[in-house]
Amino acid sequence: MSEPNVTALTPLAFLDRAAKTFPGKTAIVLGGRRATYSEFAAEAAALARGLARLGVGEQDRVAYLAPNVPELLVAHFGVPLSKGVLVALNTRLASAEIAYILAHCDAKILVVHESLLDSIRPIAGELRLSTVVVIGAGDIAGVDAVEYRKILDHNAHEPIDWTVRDELATISINYTSGTTGRPKGVMYTHRGAYLNAMGELIHSRHTSGSVYLWTLPMFHCNGWCTPWAITAIGGTHICLEAIDSEKIWTLFRTEGGSHFNAAPTVLVMLVNSPSAAALPQAVTVTTAGAPPSPTIIEQARVLGFEIIHVYGLTETYGPYSVCETQSDWAELPATEQARLAARQGVGMIHTDGVRVVDKYMTDVPADGSTIGEIVMRGNGVMKGYLNDPAATEKAFEGGWFHSGDLGVMHPDGYVELRDRSKDIVISGGENISSVEVEQVLVSHPAVLEAAVIGVPSEKWGERPKAFVVTKPNAQVTPDELRSHAATRMAKFKVPDVIDVIDALPKTSTGKIQKFQLRDREWSGHHTRIQG
Repeated sequence: MSEPNVTALTPLAFLDRAAKTFPGKTAIVLGGRRATYSEFAAEAAALARGLARLGVGEQDRVAYLAPNVPELLVAHFGVPLSKGVLVALNTRLASAEIAYILAHCDAKILVVHESLLDSIRPIAGELRLSTVVVIGAGDIAGVDAVEYRKILDHNAHEPIDWTVRDELATISINYTSGTTGRPKGVMYTHRGAYLNAMGELIHSRHTSGSVYLWTLPMFHCNGWCTPWAITAIGGTHICLEAIDSEKIWTLFRTEGGSHFNAAPTVLVMLVNSPSAAALPQAVTVTTAGAPPSPTIIEQARVLGFEIIHVYGLTETYGPYSVCETQSDWAELPATEQARLAARQGVGMIHTDGVRVVDKYMTDVPADGSTIGEIVMRGNGVMKGYLNDPAATEKAFEGGWFHSGDLGVMHPDGYVELRDRSKDIVISGGENISSVEVEQVLVSHPAVLEAAVIGVPSEKWGERPKAFVVTKPNAQVTPDELRSHAATRMAKFKVPDVIDVIDALPKTSTGKIQKFQLRDREWSGHHTRIQG
């Protein structure tokens, strides 16, 4: 930018400031490993120099396949400091999926953690990379790999520029799940990452005293921009390589964990853990990924968790809206408070707000019942899809990003998600919200989790079917669950079939993979035996 009093926005500035303001403060923890903010910044700078030595230049892609380890946190600064673009890969991807993404984004360098080398070995011969870097020990047959520590260039005499010329340049690429086709590369900008990180700080109520537990994968929407946010405020990152409810409860107690982000399924796991008990410190959990049921919100609050409910997509840097709590809600019964808190709310402070529209892009009535598509725009929305102008144009038809999510607008201006467009069950011409049915089933004291999908029906086209996981040592029959649901919703919404199963298929971030259930049920349109 040419104006003398305008500086291009970039989250890189957050680490530069934190290292100068909190040089000796603990910034990163993983088990016995600890690093101060001064050390954090020094490693990010050393990584940037090292990547530049390996040939990384303006907008070159640097891919990372790693769990929530300090090296991936450092990469959120070190890669863009080298002028490159960070591509953090989902650690649960199959080898073929990894190969596709590396080719699609034209990655120059792949950094892989030693625990994930088996994901790379089957595709080693296909890789078209200049360098493969391994965090830890291990090798890949047929590939010349270098150990991570050896690429770091600690030449402190070579200055690092913590600014950028173009705030709209791509800082990272995050790939969608690809459940309805090839995954798409969602481009984030320096400006968007900066502003979304600031939004996270405000809405999740972080301070320099925040001790953030990394329960959310950093590869997922760049951890909802939290690597940048916690660093901006000078908080402490507690890295966690895998979700383990007992370990999380231990870290709450030993490290003084004050904040974490998680899908509702992770909340369910924590609330039902044998170690679950109220903590001496306040704990704020920001939850998204699926609409949390009022039941789990109530249970979490009993343990002293403060729930911040947000909503968003990969295309919106993670969270885009937040269910802001109103002061007069405190006068309502706990169940009513939880019901209101389960809504997706209003646009976060850095956004252009959220709308619910019909197919003509006209806002639906704010009556809490008329269903439309949720659309968004502004600083909280992606730059576009990498190498896919047609998909980008379609996504922004009418000037707003089309989420593909269906919802209603309430009279108070709060949005409530009713379903993904593909998850709505259309039975005999009636729309049935799978979310509504799931929340009713989870309100039964024996139910831990539930997923509802539409299954083939000769008479109605499709009917809702439920898959239920019960709490440990709890027993309940399908008939009991149907009777429970029938007292809380219209009869036509009650599932004809309820399967009690051991576990639901989930992504690495805890989202239930309904497409797996749906694919199985629609294969051959076979007749099911009712429970």
